[in-house]
Amino acid sequence: MVELLRQEPLTVGEIAVRLNMRQPQTSKHLRVLSDAGVIDVQASANRRICHLRPEAFQELDEWLANFRQLWQERFDNLDDYLQKLQEQKPDALSLKSGDES
Repeated sequence: MVELLRQEPLTVGEIAVRLNMRQPQTSKHLRVLSDAGVIDVQASANRRICHLRPEAFQELDEWLANFRQLWQERFDNLDDYLQKLQEQKPDALSLKSGDES
């Protein structure tokens, strides 16, 4: 649903058709997204038009930024470790070949 709404605002019926779901099921899912502040639903005559709230994704991005920094540091440490192993590999191979002779 979020991916569909990322492309364009849609009515509940359009979402149901595109996802091959019944409208009551679709409405339940949309209510959860609305309660979480991810989407806004606007009434227009007898239709309800849903669209994403960019602010919700901005808040999520800001929250995830802390974890990105943590994981980036860990990946950098892993990269350093793997490079050290790679540098030691030729020495390990020469020791093995020296043992065989």
